[in-house]
Amino acid sequence: MEVSSAVTSATTLNIKEIAGQGLAFTGRLLQWVPERLCVSILAALAWLLAAGRGSKAGLRLLLQLNNQVYALTGKLACDYGDGLHPKHRLMAYHDFFVTRLKRGESVIDIGCGNGALAYDMAAGGAIVTAVELNEASFIEAKKKYSHERVRYVHGDVLKDLPDESFDVAVMSNVLEHLEDRVGFLKKAQLKLNPKRWLIRVPLYERDWRVPLMEELGVDYRLDSTHYIEYTQESFAEEMEQAGLEIVHKETRWGEIWCEARLEKGEESAAILRSEL
Repeated sequence: MEVSSAVTSATTLNIKEIAGQGLAFTGRLLQWVPERLCVSILAALAWLLAAGRGSKAGLRLLLQLNNQVYALTGKLACDYGDGLHPKHRLMAYHDFFVTRLKRGESVIDIGCGNGALAYDMAAGGAIVTAVELNEASFIEAKKKYSHERVRYVHGDVLKDLPDESFDVAVMSNVLEHLEDRVGFLKKAQLKLNPKRWLIRVPLYERDWRVPLMEELGVDYRLDSTHYIEYTQESFAEEMEQAGLEIVHKETRWGEIWCEARLEKGEESAAILRSEL
């Protein structure tokens, strides 16, 4: 039995090694194929693999392939942008945050990532405290996007929010990564006491393929660490549950860009007291 198992393992390894070498050779060969022909070959291969499986299984295969292509596109896009994803420039979403801040306002950027947005907000006149959990991103932010009005903090906001008050709290593509989003917003409102929130989140209703992927059991999320991708209704519901009033909302680039503030009145105060 042990000999048989060892032979099976060795055979599996050999098959994987041969397959890997074959893919590497094919990749090198395709480097010499003109771009349009290469695209036609890959599309034809994908169709051959999908069409023979029937519509449901074929769609599942193509949609999963689409997810892989999306991820690979993101990696190459960062290289193309010299380390910064082109979406920062092309979507111009920094402008949404910068133009809604007043010079001298104190801002906490929750989950600042590489620091590009924090830098632009500071360049616009805000005084920014930028918090990031990922150590590599924190180091990159301090190195590439240092500014006299930005203070970078390496920490976990879920465990230890700063003991400060801020005029504005910013969450740019961060809220969807939290499991207890309503609970976090309530605690942050109590601890940080922001007058306003500026929030950017991904939209579930960005493409007809999203509900189709969910229907077929294919991961429809833009990032596997997302706990949610919002509908207009689910976003409004969570803001209300957190005691926040939406005062401005835009839907752009398959995302919701929102300004919100603490609702006035006893009902809102009761919502926050429930976290004490």
